[in-house]
Amino acid sequence: MSLDVRAVTESEFRDWQRALRTGFLRTPVVSDAEVADRLAAADLTRTLGVFDRDRIVGTFRSFRQEVSTVGGGSLTADAITQVTVSPTHRRRGLLGRMMAMDLAAAKERGDAIATLIAAEYPIYGRFGFGAASWAAEWSVDVNRSGLDPRRSGRPEDGGRIDLTDGDEIRKAGPEVHRRLAGVRAGVTNRDARDWEQGTGLGFQSHPWREPYYAMYRSESGEVEGYVAYSADDKWDDAKRPQNTATVRDLIAVTPAAERALWHYVCSIDWIATVRTGYRAPDDLLPLLLPDPRAARLLTYADMLWVRVLDVVRVLEGRTYPVEDGLVLEVRDVDGWAGGRFRLDASPAGAACVPTSAPADLALDVAEVSTLAFGDESAVRLSRLGRVEELTAGAAARADLLFRTPLRPFSPDVF
Repeated sequence: MSLDVRAVTESEFRDWQRALRTGFLRTPVVSDAEVADRLAAADLTRTLGVFDRDRIVGTFRSFRQEVSTVGGGSLTADAITQVTVSPTHRRRGLLGRMMAMDLAAAKERGDAIATLIAAEYPIYGRFGFGAASWAAEWSVDVNRSGLDPRRSGRPEDGGRIDLTDGDEIRKAGPEVHRRLAGVRAGVTNRDARDWEQGTGLGFQSHPWREPYYAMYRSESGEVEGYVAYSADDKWDDAKRPQNTATVRDLIAVTPAAERALWHYVCSIDWIATVRTGYRAPDDLLPLLLPDPRAARLLTYADMLWVRVLDVVRVLEGRTYPVEDGLVLEVRDVDGWAGGRFRLDASPAGAACVPTSAPADLALDVAEVSTLAFGDESAVRLSRLGRVEELTAGAAARADLLFRTPLRPFSPDVF
């Protein structure tokens, strides 16, 4: 029997939510409040389901997103989320059918890239996606860190740390987040709904526990960062506190703010351990501690996956630190972004045009997706056999063009 793939209707949305929960191994019971909340935010024309007669056995949704590029620009993305196939219908090509339908629509709309957060690493490479950013999480042994707790709320740079609340974060946070996108590639935008849900307003899929909020202001009074964190309540048999502070969100747009916020969190009375949440792999945290070994790496894993749909817009939409030109032979088995392109780049700007000139590098679109955000090395990919160097030294030249001083960072899961 054939399986139909199409957009769902409003009356089918509850069943779609039930299939989604089943695929993610959550209880398949969907409340009226959850249906109403999710439906209000969903574009049903971009909410796909796989139908086996009257039952939904696959889910797929996308939405409009802005992603920061190297140099502070942005690209419009087709953000893909809530992808599942029910365990009764795996290995039938259903994900491929939903993906093809969505990417065709994204290409038609003119989206430059598609993005997603992969639940499993091996799934999305075959669709042209590459890991464009990575995330790290540390556990800090506060007692071993060597920080002086007496100065946790009094930064040495003249700034200050103030406790605040969700209302103030909703007011000041969006501008701080926009400034982060100006200095880091890979930052995805947050809309008003994201800020509301992230600070406890509206429907919550899990019981809400209000975090503590602290904000860093520079000596001039400008907000340059904030942190949201929670804490447990654990004491040992000798009546000594063994509490863990877990960072839910920390955004800092200057090194001073980053140092001050981490010093503050790692110096709170009764806190023995700090879990950092997902951070950029080159976060200052380990090395700002007098004893960096106090920060134990818990997680290092792929974060934002990108699939280029428009090579010209992606390569022209970022800055480059040096002047050079390369011809790239981009392979794309799905036909969305393949071709041969000449990139002429300099600190003043870049031009990327189709060409028939001999290629310097040949690579799949997934590799273009990783290189464009500056986190991967063309030399490394060449040694792995994922980039073919057709002109001697071209991979090293590509690294000088594409690599960035700050690694991309994607703070949000979507």
